[in-house]
Amino acid sequence: MSKNVVTVFGTGRARPGESVFILAEQLGRELAQAGFVIANGGYGGTMLATAKGAVEAGGTVIGVTCSAFGSSVANEYVTREVVTGSLDERLQNLIKAGCAYVVLPGGTGTLLELAAVWELKNKKFLDRRKPIVLLGEFWRPLTELVCQDDPRSVESIVFADSPTQAVALIRQALQK
Repeated sequence: MSKNVVTVFGTGRARPGESVFILAEQLGRELAQAGFVIANGGYGGTMLATAKGAVEAGGTVIGVTCSAFGSSVANEYVTREVVTGSLDERLQNLIKAGCAYVVLPGGTGTLLELAAVWELKNKKFLDRRKPIVLLGEFWRPLTELVCQDDPRSVESIVFADSPTQAVALIRQALQK
């Protein structure tokens, strides 16, 4: 995939009007305006929100979906769908696609995605220049807990207070 793809992870349960949905929509818009393509899971919630924001700003969205979900279809803002056969394959495609990662609030699926990219970066299986940006404070208690055992792991992540700051951190890390 392209060197300008930002993979965004987050909850599929967010609804329009909710703060996390609005945050994700703004993130999608700002990433697209900065010239990034978005890759995400392609369904609802924050995936829909980031896709909507990006497409409305003239951007492109790669939705990596999973046929194991049966009748699930990609949201209407996905401009290119990549269908995978399993959750593992889906996650590997999303990780491979990204030159950077933004993690929004979410449940166990998002936790799995965060843990995967974080561990790959910690173990140097992922390019150390690829930033992992945690947007907002949602994941801070978890990261503080993990860092009690592995203090150096905090070097692999960065927190952003806003979509604007997230984009700036990505640009800085990628020198774009």
